[in-house]
Amino acid sequence: MASDFVGYLGLLASVFLLIWLALRGVDIVFAALLSAVVIIATNQLPLANALLDGFTLGKLGAFTFAGKFFLLFTAGAIFGRVMGDSGAAASVATALINRMGAERALTVTTLACALLTYGGVVVFVVIFAMYPLGLQLLKEANIPKRLFCAALALGAGTFTLTALPGTPSIQNVISATALNTSLFAAPWLGVIGGMTMFSLGLWYLERQRRQAAQNGEGFEPGPRDQLIDTDIGALPHWLLALFPLVVVLSIIMLPRAIVAANISVEGSFGEALAFANSQPVLWPSIALAIGSTLAVSLFSRVRSSALNVMGQGTQDAILPLINTAAVIGFAGVVTQTAGFKAFLGLAVGSGLPPLLSVFGSISLISAITGSASGGLQIFMQTLAPTYLEMGVEPDVLHRIATIASGGFDSLPHCGAVVAMLTITQLTHKQAYRDVGVITVLIPVVATMVTIAAAALGVR
Repeated sequence: MASDFVGYLGLLASVFLLIWLALRGVDIVFAALLSAVVIIATNQLPLANALLDGFTLGKLGAFTFAGKFFLLFTAGAIFGRVMGDSGAAASVATALINRMGAERALTVTTLACALLTYGGVVVFVVIFAMYPLGLQLLKEANIPKRLFCAALALGAGTFTLTALPGTPSIQNVISATALNTSLFAAPWLGVIGGMTMFSLGLWYLERQRRQAAQNGEGFEPGPRDQLIDTDIGALPHWLLALFPLVVVLSIIMLPRAIVAANISVEGSFGEALAFANSQPVLWPSIALAIGSTLAVSLFSRVRSSALNVMGQGTQDAILPLINTAAVIGFAGVVTQTAGFKAFLGLAVGSGLPPLLSVFGSISLISAITGSASGGLQIFMQTLAPTYLEMGVEPDVLHRIATIASGGFDSLPHCGAVVAMLTITQLTHKQAYRDVGVITVLIPVVATMVTIAAAALGVR
């Protein structure tokens, strides 16, 4: 009994240790390793199995994640570097500012990211593709970089991933597959949750933008940021500058659109279509590589140094990939412990009303693992049948669990948060307060609003 208590305490201590170290600015790879060692020691896990199968090579292992997403991170970083160095991002940003006004830069970022993710573009691709454009928007509008990070999180990591009906996100797919429901399950609950996140998020961003302006806080580039002076040299026309991005998005989204429209395609094109839809990581990587090649051919600013620019983009991918993988590896060790399984049982037996219990269960799993998709997968495999037996409707369980998974997953040790901060060259201390409000506090409020609506019979 005493050893069980030590194991439970060690599990909680390791999660808090990782969060504390991240907020203190300690290297996230070292922090994840140290926190994993605490779990291994306090839970008496076999050292070799925990480190090799859990942290590095298991289903949630660091190198399993890194191997799966290596091409996507690399292709995304190369595309971002080419678009930034060529002046294409600066051209599009200048056009947006001239037409919409500098004060709308955060709204533009949110809507652009939302459109991309709702269209099925992987979050990591959105971050890499939007970053060079966002830099120029912030420079022109003199908005702090931390708020761009929050706007990026709002558009790419909240309502389009968990709430809006029909979204092709992995979270929505996991719930639909496990419960045999539609991606459009409980659509009005999804709309209510999504609009709550969207409206509260934009209100918060605008409030913070005004406060920053009053306090004299403005844009400061990071050490690796490549900014183009829009007053010096000829930038490509904004329509031409936008063309590579449109091509990338079209390549990614066209196969999905054809399938959704039930268009019958045969022959070689049909085989290519099937390949595209079966490769959620490789296909966007190919699209990004095509976009980078197209941008190099179009823009003279990078044409003569194309190999060097692409090489620099490759280097840009390494740190975000390794940092994110290390946090995923930590979650792989967490799920090996008896304490993790015990916490699952505690959540189910809390005695709360079923929907509130669903919220508590999925929030606990997502918080410990630092992953909405990972937490939702575990929840659907282990706890969903229990809630169905309690009388929760499958469509309602689908929507509530999916929305709830996107709240406490985004604590400081979340892999996606670590990746975003690394790519944008910000620390947890600089940016996490705003990101946390957008990705944790507001989604939790939205989940509660959605649960209340479900209790009133909204579906």
